[in-house]
Amino acid sequence: MAGTALRGRLSWQSGTVVGLVEETPSTTSITLDLPRWEGHRAGQHVDVRLTADDGYQAERSYSIASSPEDSHIVLTVERLEDGEVSPYLVDELRVGDELEVRGPVGGYFVWQSADDSPVLLIAGGSGVVPFRAMLRHHHAVASTVPMKLLYSARSQAELIYRDELMALADDEKIDVHLTLTREQPEDWQGGSGRIDRSVLDRQGWPAEDRPLVYVCGPTGFVESVADTLVGLGHEAGRIRTERFGGTGT
Repeated sequence: MAGTALRGRLSWQSGTVVGLVEETPSTTSITLDLPRWEGHRAGQHVDVRLTADDGYQAERSYSIASSPEDSHIVLTVERLEDGEVSPYLVDELRVGDELEVRGPVGGYFVWQSADDSPVLLIAGGSGVVPFRAMLRHHHAVASTVPMKLLYSARSQAELIYRDELMALADDEKIDVHLTLTREQPEDWQGGSGRIDRSVLDRQGWPAEDRPLVYVCGPTGFVESVADTLVGLGHEAGRIRTERFGGTGT
């Protein structure tokens, strides 16, 4: 695919942390100043490399949360207790620190404003991160393409970007549906329960509209949603998936 960045053609570069935002108790957005950054597409990711004092290195991939129009790169990282990299990025990183990154990587799980099909974004947990980039890109270019986000989290406290997503939903071409799977406060006005067949049938695009569908989240979530979409008549070739596991991140 034209424009796709391949790891073998990329070099590591050092960026300076210029901002840190706690999105949830376990999730932090890291803003980086990368002087040699040459741009990215909404949905791509980067590799991050940490080097210990003894020379040991660990690398992990993280989706880019910022849009191509933003002035800095933003990575939103969820801490996993058994992780090797994410606990440092969430708990130890400070403004002014240097971070090694390589990217952008990926050409399949991207959305560009030139695409004119309706778009359905389906996220579980921190799977919403690349969709923030797509939604911000959509808004920045004043796209007229209808875009819907279905996003599930375990509790209101674990919703990432909640306020920004609600602000983006003021755009008449963007629809945001949030659902909580475990805890719903008394004043909660969103959905409850998992993103299942009934939610996809009610809140998503009908298969005959031939939307581009992006699904991102834990492996089990992604597989379940993708299978359900196919069962609802959506073309498998128009469903793009990105998944992550629960260890080593």
